[in-house]
Amino acid sequence: MKNLALLSATAFAITSGLVFGTMQAASALSWNWNYSGTGIAANGTFTTNDTPNDLGFYLISEITGTRNGETITGLQATGTPIPGNEPFNVDNLISLNTVQLTGDGFGYSTSGGNYSSPFFASFLPTPGYLEVFSAPPIIPGFENLGLEDSELPISFSATIITVPEPTSLLSLPVLAGLGALSALKRNKLSKFTHKKLEKVS
Repeated sequence: MKNLALLSATAFAITSGLVFGTMQAASALSWNWNYSGTGIAANGTFTTNDTPNDLGFYLISEITGTRNGETITGLQATGTPIPGNEPFNVDNLISLNTVQLTGDGFGYSTSGGNYSSPFFASFLPTPGYLEVFSAPPIIPGFENLGLEDSELPISFSATIITVPEPTSLLSLPVLAGLGALSALKRNKLSKFTHKKLEKVS
């Protein structure tokens, strides 16, 4: 009866690993990102969904990092503009394409009360990335850039951080299950050997 319970527990552990391990691997992707320009240095990580849209873009759901030493405190909500850059809404999309951001870009706030929005400016004579930066006092509207605000060229890059393959995640519960089966086999063998020795003596 004990052996049957052990086998059941082992089977449950393996099955749970297969189900939950796969779910964990498929739920999200982590990225490293960075950009820089004159007087600008920003970097950090993104969390995105794991499936790109038809154009190869992933939706950013979380952001961490720093900009010029200030901690990034939050991602601008998709479909809204960073304060001071109305009415240009961010779409928070990122890709591995040659052009990694859309013309809407992503946005975030920092611990200094500032806001930034990097995007791809296809309208420039030589298309490239720009960053809109808004700092207090913030006056709504993109046409109201103050001396504290800027829209400057940047170099932008983002890469997916290597994540474990589903098989790697599954290997732990599977190996644990095999180990339990092996221990069960050894247990049976030792009992059988013990009985044989009793008969001989």
